[in-house]
Amino acid sequence: MAAIIQIVVLGLALGGVYALMGSGLSLIFGVMRIVNLAHPALIMSGAYVAYWGFRLWGLDPFVMLPVAMVILAATGVLLYKLVFEREAKSARYSEMTVLLTFAVAMVLEGALATAFTNTQRVTSPGYATDAFFIGSVFIPKGQLYAGITSLVIIGLLALFLKFSRFGYAIRATTQNREAAELLGVNVNLVGLVSFAIGVALAGAAGSLVSFVFSFFPSKHWEWIAVLMSLVVLGGMGSILGTVVAAYLLSVVAAFVGFFFGATWSTLTFYLALFVVLLVRPQGLFGEKPELA
Repeated sequence: MAAIIQIVVLGLALGGVYALMGSGLSLIFGVMRIVNLAHPALIMSGAYVAYWGFRLWGLDPFVMLPVAMVILAATGVLLYKLVFEREAKSARYSEMTVLLTFAVAMVLEGALATAFTNTQRVTSPGYATDAFFIGSVFIPKGQLYAGITSLVIIGLLALFLKFSRFGYAIRATTQNREAAELLGVNVNLVGLVSFAIGVALAGAAGSLVSFVFSFFPSKHWEWIAVLMSLVVLGGMGSILGTVVAAYLLSVVAAFVGFFFGATWSTLTFYLALFVVLLVRPQGLFGEKPELA
């Protein structure tokens, strides 16, 4: 019984980090229908911001988290203006963004590898290798702190979307872009701000990833299927669905890793993506597409 509790605890501890990693991707798709394959590469960029802050000046990753968010948000504004804004009204916009974001991911990987090489790195504050013990069950402090921080950030995002005036505009644009524009919503500004927020969330996730996982520039390719499985299972564009899917798949992956080995745990996300696309492509919280 203690082993089962331990597996669930470890799965839940990582679930919050996965949720934050996927929430920015979900927000960007929900508002702009951008399938952002560069999102994991942006997370890696945030991880490097936290890593070098810790390595050069001894700054804790939690201190560097808002710095990473600001830097990545500015990067998001630049990317949106240069790459995504021009074709936003195209009927084939989503399909186009797959290729555009793939290219952005390649450029980011090349830039990071040139600047920092492909050496494995990890930020190592004291709590990253420490744990709380409750009887025979241990809770890694790094994963616990990262999970709690992720939930706080997602909660603040939810409050912003639900209660702020600009949050109303974002939700209206998510539901029906054309109708929102007819009602006076500046959908171009909404798209820009939403994209910046989504990329800022990638920066926040990167700061947490920097001490929860080891990372290197090409690591982002391993995260694409993981994040897509969260977003697809939860329902494309549903942040709540992404959070639920993150915890669900994280716990399942922990059980798979325990019984079959760590190498197989990642397979959980790939298999979930495959099954969901076959059985319920709209995901848990998505709307079933209407046939023409």
